[in-house]
Amino acid sequence: MTIIAYSGPGAPAYPTFPITKGLTGAAIREKATVVVGDVRTDPRYLTAFGSTLSEIIVPILDPKNSAVIGTIDVESEKANAFSPQDQLALEECARTALPLWIER
Repeated sequence: MTIIAYSGPGAPAYPTFPITKGLTGAAIREKATVVVGDVRTDPRYLTAFGSTLSEIIVPILDPKNSAVIGTIDVESEKANAFSPQDQLALEECARTALPLWIER
């Protein structure tokens, strides 16, 4: 897995990592959104930015075969930053962004 775009105070600590690792790896394997309110308590977490306390990862699924073709990963410096409404909004963003990955 390779991070191809990011924003923040610096580059992620793990710009490349095995798909078997991290919260993003879990979202890809489960083909489901992963929300962690406090990354300090989740052993799957790989440090991206030292100030991150909560994270949400939304997989983008190919409608033809349900393969994960991308993810939306949002991190916050606040614990428990993401509400169920945030999750729904980001999942809608994933559906809206789908044409960026799918040829028409």
